[in-house]
Amino acid sequence: MGFFSKVKKFWQSPEDAAQQAVDQYLKDTGATPPPSAEPEQREQPSEAQPATQPGQDWQKELTLALRQAEPRLSEWLNAVLDGVDTAGDQLWERLAFLFSALDAPETESKDFIDRFAKWLDEMGYENVPEFRSELQYRLTLALDLEDEEDERDRLFLKLSEGISKTKEQITKRIDGLLASHSSMDEDFWEEFEEILIMADVGMEAASRLMDNLKERARKADTDNPEDFKDILRDELEEIFKIGPRIQAVNPPEVVMMVGVNGVGKTTTIAKLAHRAQMQGKKVLIAAGDTFRAAAIDQLAVWAKRLDCGFFSKDEGSDPAAVAYEAMEKCVAEGYDLLLLDTAGRLHTKVNLMEELKKIRRVLGKKHEGAPHRSLLVIDATTGQNALSQTKLFHEAVGVDEIVLTKLDGTAKGGVVVAVSLQYQVPITYVGLGEKMEDLRPFNGKDFAKALLAS
Repeated sequence: MGFFSKVKKFWQSPEDAAQQAVDQYLKDTGATPPPSAEPEQREQPSEAQPATQPGQDWQKELTLALRQAEPRLSEWLNAVLDGVDTAGDQLWERLAFLFSALDAPETESKDFIDRFAKWLDEMGYENVPEFRSELQYRLTLALDLEDEEDERDRLFLKLSEGISKTKEQITKRIDGLLASHSSMDEDFWEEFEEILIMADVGMEAASRLMDNLKERARKADTDNPEDFKDILRDELEEIFKIGPRIQAVNPPEVVMMVGVNGVGKTTTIAKLAHRAQMQGKKVLIAAGDTFRAAAIDQLAVWAKRLDCGFFSKDEGSDPAAVAYEAMEKCVAEGYDLLLLDTAGRLHTKVNLMEELKKIRRVLGKKHEGAPHRSLLVIDATTGQNALSQTKLFHEAVGVDEIVLTKLDGTAKGGVVVAVSLQYQVPITYVGLGEKMEDLRPFNGKDFAKALLAS
């Protein structure tokens, strides 16, 4: 049964569903309901932990609260967290009950809670306001709810905040442009071209975008500036539209991460690993940048923090050998996903590109079809440099997707338009902050809407 079918079944059950859910929860978990005091300090969740709330009253109350809430994650989480101030046994039991009420396997519930408790201890977070956002993000991934309207609203708000500097650079100038022109004449287009270049869209992309916009205006039979934002929004949506792609792969899936040093590749790998783990995948990170001991050490730290698999060889080892042996480990130990880091030394770019080509060949020989995806990580704050890096890697080894980092820290977000327009490579994720939850799927329609919102 699919997740939403389970939810529907849960909400359409008869009035005695509260007692049924409680009974099923107790049966599944083997929990006992004797009362006990709230512990003085947070402990790791354990199957042997006694319930922290007396009897079954809290379970009945929570069931009714969940059934009466709107069927969306934020409302369910409000019910779960009602009366919970800090992390501890009370929170673990209520989260376990939420998973049980949604008919999720007990193993998934326990794994989720164990991982979250470990993360809280590492971060030193105690109080709910400190970790609520991260908890909702993890539940969103674990319960496959990223397409839920409430989550899309949260993402749109996050995106709007993240591109505020770019929006100030572009939208305010566009508003001034529209206020000072009575028609979309040549002066209008010249001034708009300046706005694009200032936002690091670039000459080539700006020229192509303007031609497309003029054609749209001609087809719409308008030169009225009041229509301009709608025309621009429609064009941006078209630019960012991702065509159909074959998603199926022969497991394990292999993702090769490429990009120059300093763009945030290491943390992006960690964030992608985190997302995949929350979706129930077993992840192996391989340190293919063997020219920098720091790169190997950083990935090792992240892998330990995330509690995922890690493979490396000594500094100076052949990166292709790392890829080959990591692939062997993946297959032998049943991993679902291999994230392979690679070097990013632009000062030796000819050798680097040959090295990447060799890695691709080795992976393909060891595991047919690998790498299934090549992800280029670029830094939005570098503007036109990000564009030149896209050109370099795309021409040399092919790029399937782009992850754009640090979008929240730049007014040069116009590079998003330039990359998509010139290379037709989909931007699949954007970095909107430092936290794990700040790497988010990129939605071109939402970006256009957020950028041009008044």
